[in-house]
Amino acid sequence: MPDNKQKEYRCAVEITVDIAGGKWKPLIIHYLLSGTKRFGELRKLIGGVTQRSLTLQLRELEASGIISREVFAEVPPRVEYTLTALGTTLAPTLEAMKSWGEHYLDSTAKQDPVS
Repeated sequence: MPDNKQKEYRCAVEITVDIAGGKWKPLIIHYLLSGTKRFGELRKLIGGVTQRSLTLQLRELEASGIISREVFAEVPPRVEYTLTALGTTLAPTLEAMKSWGEHYLDSTAKQDPVS
């Protein structure tokens, strides 16, 4: 559920960066676009993220209404993360970032002389 505290933003890009930006959030959203994932799956897919960082990022995305967290009453407990309807609206933004990243890689590969 989105946080009811209204924050002052200078522009819409700032809102997007605040909600879905940073080092790990775009990757979390990217991997959840393909479906529900457990914590360990996300950590393995992302690589290099600490347990603490991933937990914090997931909590922030949940507080913003981008993902939902479902806890199953099992031993050991099972927790699954899924994009909400609002979260899935970030798909075009992530696709644009992916396209730009591919373009950047192609551009820099053409500029680098081959040894």
